[in-house]
Amino acid sequence: MAHSRQRRLFLGMAMLAFLAIGPARAAQSAPERAALDLMPVPESVNLRDGRFRVDDSLSVGGQAAPGDRAFGAAARFMSRVAARTGIFLKQDFLAARGSAADGAVRYEFTRPGKLEPLEDESYSLIVNPGKVVLSAPTDIGVLRGFETLLQLLSSDQAGYYIPCVEIIDRPRFTWRGLLIDSGRHFQPVEAIKRNLDGMAALKMNVLHWHLTEDQGFRVESKVFPRLHELGSDGLYYTQAQIREIIEYAADRGIRVMPEFDVPGHSTSWFVAYPEFASAPGPYAIERRFGVAEPAFNPADERVYPFFDKFFGEMAALFPDPYLHIGGDEVEGRHWDANPAIQAFKKKRGLADNHALQAYFNTRLLKILTRHGKKMVGWDEIFQPGLPTDIVIQSWRGTEALVESARKGYQGILSNGYYIDLCQPAETHYLNDPIPSGSTLDEAQRKLVLGGEATMWSELVTPETIDSRIWPRTAAIAERLWSRPSVRDVGDMYRRLAVVSLRLEELGLTHLKNQGMMLRRLAAGPDIGPLEVLAQAVEPLKNYQRHSQGVTYTSLSPLTRFVDACAPESMAARDFRIKVESFISSGDRESAQELRKTLTAWKNNHTLLLPLIARSPALKEIEPLSLTLAEAAETGLTALAHIEKGEKPSPDWAEGGRGKLNEAAKPMAHAELAVVRAVGRLLEACAGPAGRGPVRDIM
Repeated sequence: MAHSRQRRLFLGMAMLAFLAIGPARAAQSAPERAALDLMPVPESVNLRDGRFRVDDSLSVGGQAAPGDRAFGAAARFMSRVAARTGIFLKQDFLAARGSAADGAVRYEFTRPGKLEPLEDESYSLIVNPGKVVLSAPTDIGVLRGFETLLQLLSSDQAGYYIPCVEIIDRPRFTWRGLLIDSGRHFQPVEAIKRNLDGMAALKMNVLHWHLTEDQGFRVESKVFPRLHELGSDGLYYTQAQIREIIEYAADRGIRVMPEFDVPGHSTSWFVAYPEFASAPGPYAIERRFGVAEPAFNPADERVYPFFDKFFGEMAALFPDPYLHIGGDEVEGRHWDANPAIQAFKKKRGLADNHALQAYFNTRLLKILTRHGKKMVGWDEIFQPGLPTDIVIQSWRGTEALVESARKGYQGILSNGYYIDLCQPAETHYLNDPIPSGSTLDEAQRKLVLGGEATMWSELVTPETIDSRIWPRTAAIAERLWSRPSVRDVGDMYRRLAVVSLRLEELGLTHLKNQGMMLRRLAAGPDIGPLEVLAQAVEPLKNYQRHSQGVTYTSLSPLTRFVDACAPESMAARDFRIKVESFISSGDRESAQELRKTLTAWKNNHTLLLPLIARSPALKEIEPLSLTLAEAAETGLTALAHIEKGEKPSPDWAEGGRGKLNEAAKPMAHAELAVVRAVGRLLEACAGPAGRGPVRDIM
């Protein structure tokens, strides 16, 4: 399992947030609200009076020709405006070529942008009542500005509009990536494309594509066809599909950097070429997850001509200036057990396996350089002697990133952005590649290029991957784009709910697939009780699912109740906030809201039992459902004590704590996300000071 040492219902809130910017909102506050719904937060926003009205006469003009990147962005802008508003726009397609003055919305740029780090992605946006002007040094900046313009689109009782505003914007970091692991579970072309659309909407600019792994070799090689023929189970991307995705990404201002993980995590290579492994074959595709022993043999001189031909082919296929060699988690036992490798180490004066891997990396670096590529690798490739034009991707933490920067190496941070671990958005949002108080000087700070969210795919399939990426990755996108002072967690969650709905228009399935999966589990359309339980539940975090009595493999079904649950329960977060508000204020209105929620959870178990009875797949969640009902009952009793100003008996308090401790344990590979907040109610009523009567709210 890659990086196993450390890497291991939004819909309700989103709808409320969506309604908050709808026609019923007071006219005088709508422009302010619309600007604050921007994500990532721009560098500078100056709201002004007035609105640019959007009706069927909306038109866009600019200097680009059909096929140009900016032209495509303008066309998508018009299509998305029409789809979101239902307006039949009179401009049926953009003019083939026109001046920057054409159209009520006009865009202009100086030159085509380059898909490489440090390219200028800045833009300015000026919205007046009669004109919108989007200007940028490059067409990539135009793309970023169109996304901001779409986020500004608002409505009132008179129709749709864009508030008058002046925006000057640029990214804080030049590398804002998302890793998608197609090795452990293959992700089809349509899944990659819709997530590229999501990335573009949040101004992300690097797709890090993990294409080889112990579980599969996912790219067609015409030079060594046995690689994909024998190592993929038939699940791989043809070179035509690779080019299609690269072009799709480029049209959205996104680079595609491939990763071919060597010398470890390489079992699938050896199915075709066992002679390059450090231990005798034969080999089969690995179905289990974890750190496997097979690794390339650095002492075998035949390996390097093989890599020269393979990387030469891939360098021609992938135009990005960078190529990722992985380099992580080489287990080393096969090296230790191979007499020829031990003799090679002794002959060359290589003290240990780290030195052996450094030798291997140095040989690969020469090959990549000859083919015009710069090397990227995980922390493990950071060894003395490598030139400083390589890029270190840190999964170990900011300390490793700081160390590499001090020694002159460029780096990108992924530690803290492992979205497969099902951590809350807040955890990722407050994780910064250059945290406050960093001791790096200005030159060293420039070496920190940015960061990447990592979607490792042990526990995701094409129908669940979107829900593990979005909307939490939008919080990471903001951290990598916006100023470091943008850190208001509450406001981030408010805007994240809005963004979550906007992402659906791009075809992302993070919200809608939950209902589909629950209907399948229930074998029918009646899923209300399942939805109630799902809103109180989160999948186990970090790597706990792998220690629950079953062994997950690349063939395991990921269609159970836990797979339908969102990584972060917004209902649980909302409940926790209301509990804290009630404890601090003691108002009756908060108490009524909490009682309503707790009562629904308490009664839900009885409603769910008939569904469980007719669906064996749901039998495992019966204890989870019952425990939620019991925890809710404890919460209701605690709430009643607080309202009456009574202190419960010590026996009841101790019994309640015992029940909640049991409720906090894993069940059905999930956990009740509401237990801690219920515990806060219990402690509030059982504390030594007690509480006075609940005050009325007039």
